Formats: sequence, C-alpha cells, structure tokens
Amino acid sequence: MNATITSTAHYVPEKVLTNSDLEKLVDTSDEWIKSRVGINQRHVVSDGEASSDMSTKVAHSLLEKRRISAANIDVIIIGTVTPDHPTPSTAAIVQNNINAENAWAFDLSAACSGFLYALETGAKFIESGQYKTIMVIGVDTMTSILDFEDRETCIIFGDGAGGVILEASKSNTGILGSVLKTDGSGAESLNVLAGGSKYPASPTTIKNRQHYIKQDGKKVFKFAIKRMSDVSTKLLEDNGLAGKDIKLFIPHQANKRIIEATGERCNIPLDRVMINIDKYGNTTAGTIPIALNEAVESNLISNGDYILLAAFGSGFTWGSILIKWDTMV
Repeated sequence: MNATITSTAHYVPEKVLTNSDLEKLVDTSDEWIKSRVGINQRHVVSDGEASSDMSTKVAHSLLEKRRISAANIDVIIIGTVTPDHPTPSTAAIVQNNINAENAWAFDLSAACSGFLYALETGAKFIESGQYKTIMVIGVDTMTSILDFEDRETCIIFGDGAGGVILEASKSNTGILGSVLKTDGSGAESLNVLAGGSKYPASPTTIKNRQHYIKQDGKKVFKFAIKRMSDVSTKLLEDNGLAGKDIKLFIPHQANKRIIEATGERCNIPLDRVMINIDKYGNTTAGTIPIALNEAVESNLISNGDYILLAAFGSGFTWGSILIKWDTMV
C-alpha cells in the first residue's frame, strides 16, 4: 500500500499584521523586511484563538472537501511547537472538536519540519496496512512565543495551519520516498529555552525573556540552504529524477532568499518554486501544507505530477518528501 493525499486545506486568522504595523512596534522598516526576508504581511490570531482552533477549522475543511465523516479517520497527527497546553495534546482537542470517535491522536514536535515528520509518520502507518485514513495537520501560533522587542525574530513569523488527508492506494503514486534528518548540535541556534522541565516557568525565566523564540539568523540561513538542498537532491537521485522533472517544489517558507537559493541548488526553475511567504510569513509547521493547498486551489498540480517538499527547522531538523500526485478523486 502507498499513502496518497486525497484532500488538502488551510486556515489563517483574519487579523493581518503588516510591515508598517511592525514599524510602530520595533526598530525596523518595510523596505528592510521585504529585502531581507521577502515578507509583506503575516496573519496573527485574535485574543483567545489558539492552535487547536486553527487546526479544527482545517480538519472540518478537509472532511468537507473529501466528503467523508470524521468517523472515517483512524489517526490524527498534528505537527506543532505551539500546542494549546503541555498536555493534553492539541490533536486530542481537535479529535474531540470534530467528533472523530474512532481516531487516536497525538502531537509531533519537529518545529518547521513538523509537517514533513508528521506526513512521513502517517504514510508509514498506512503502508503498515493497519490504517486506511489519516489526518495530518501542521499548525503553529508563533505569536504566542514571539518577543516583539526582538527585531531578529518578530518580523519573520506568523500564525496559520494547513493539513491533508492521507489514504491507502494500490497504485504507484502518492508518497514515493523521503529523507529526514536531525542534528541536535544545532539546538543552541534556534530555540525556546524556558517552559519545559529544564527551565520551568519562574520569575527568573520571565524576567530573562526565555519563553520567547531566539535564533542565530546567520547560522540558520547557511545551514537551511545546504541541508534542504542536500536531502532534496539525494531524494531525486534515489528515484532517478532531476530538478527538471519536478512540477512544483514546495519548500518551507522561512526566508525568500533561502527558498530561491535552495531551488537553484536543486536545479529547479524558479517558476516551479512555490513562494507565498510574502502573504503569511513563517508559520513554522504550517508553511508547507498552506502552500500545498494554495497550489491545489490554483490548479498548479495535476495527477501524475512530481511534487517535492523540503523543510528545515529547530533541532536542527530537516528533510524532503517526494510525491507523485494522485488524489484518487
């Protein structure tokens, strides 16, 4: 059995934060943000809106598009580093919200690579033969961990969610392969230090602003391009393909310069590289499924097309997944 994507969906909050808005909060400029990272605006949650709320909207949309009941879902996997709570999992909340009575559910933490890790996990569950229908969602409410006094990070991130339904297929299409990697030595370069068992919340961690995301931008930039292009190239070679064979390359939307450089290294023409960071910023685990659904809705993908996904995130985590598109519907 192969796992194939039969439904895609995404959701972003209604509230928009523009570069001009950020100019009033931190020492930056619209021109600088556009030239350095390629972002014009990002969507941000309203008060009380959380990762489970965005994920639930995606889940309902996935089911409606596929025209199936929540009772058909066997497993729900949510990739996120901004769950509603340490426990219960965001996936458990979504399972209850959509009344997926037959599904078991869990969260997966791999930062910006979260959706790819979750997609690969779901695919292997299907390939085992034990499960037929799996919902995979990537979501992050990044504004919940942003320091709006830190211009290195607050200009980059936005909030959003996207997802897919995976189903079993006997064809030679669907998810063809993956290369996923982790290098924990990069943990100091991109992290949120406090709020876990190492540094529980305390007056000291709050005073030191350790509950916000921090990153070494130059190191992340350098590693992201090399790591994403390396695994993507290897995956193509392993499957007897080259960049020219890819109909659409959907990389993690972290920085427009990273996106363009990665596509160039993989010999994929720029007009086949999906870029929407200008509208949403970096939604972490949400970037790839949001872009995938936009590509589907814009008819950029047809059955039989080769689609390449790639991501790089905190951990360090990174990877690439190759898909031969066939929705079966």
